[in-house]
Amino acid sequence: MAPSEATYAVTGSSGRLGGRIARRLAAAGVPQTLLARTPARAPRLPGATAVPGDYGDHDALVRALRGTDRVLMVSAAESPHRLEQHRTFVDAAAEAGVAHLVYISFYGAAPDATFTLARDHWHTEQHIRASGVPFTFLRDNLYADFMPALVGEDGVIRGPAGEGRAAVVAQDDIADAAVAVLRAPGTHAGRAYELTGPQALTLAEVAATLTAATGRPVSYVPETIEEARASRSGHGVPDWQLDAWVSTYTAIADGSLAEVTTAVDELTGHPATPLQQVLRSGTGRAGRP
Repeated sequence: MAPSEATYAVTGSSGRLGGRIARRLAAAGVPQTLLARTPARAPRLPGATAVPGDYGDHDALVRALRGTDRVLMVSAAESPHRLEQHRTFVDAAAEAGVAHLVYISFYGAAPDATFTLARDHWHTEQHIRASGVPFTFLRDNLYADFMPALVGEDGVIRGPAGEGRAAVVAQDDIADAAVAVLRAPGTHAGRAYELTGPQALTLAEVAATLTAATGRPVSYVPETIEEARASRSGHGVPDWQLDAWVSTYTAIADGSLAEVTTAVDELTGHPATPLQQVLRSGTGRAGRP
């Protein structure tokens, strides 16, 4: 099937990553359906039609996806019900006859992953495999764009990451990779790609890069796991969220996020973007979570 004949649907278009993908498809003249919990919040793009598509509403998802060939599935918002919502979406895609599903997963997704949310991604991948829908998984490392959000108001990154490294990846690179797969999914069917940046960085190196890019002094102070939980417990979040926050750092510490791959280059035809370039482009998110 030629790209011009295929039909496309994109989820998460009101977010940073889904929006990047939707805008790239629109710029290429590709008509698309934008599934959104609140269609009015979806971006207004040439050739795009926004429709209701809440991840928990099976019937609405089937209606939205029926007759769609290629679907981009961005993971749902973090919550205790995330995996259930993912399964609902995948089941609806199968019922609607989707021809290819591109799922935005997480680097090193596994049932025993150190980063707790990567376990949900693994279970989602398994459900997709069992559904019979042809698929491609894009397993993203930590977002390079998110690195400024690790910095506290005092200019310090704190966490139990030790001297571990993460091969942080630019959201623009992920979007380019996703569009490449969506436009020509055949050669990517059944494959999982681990998407990374060009370097694996310690948080001390991240801090130095942020300092150079912004002119604001940023440093890294390692914490113990106990200190990390104590320093974040005041936010009043549930235990699962606290576990996710802390395990972001412990996954760095134990090397889970350190391997650099060439997947971005292979899928997009351009090299992965280094952190300093992401920061210069101004796409990095400010403020600590």
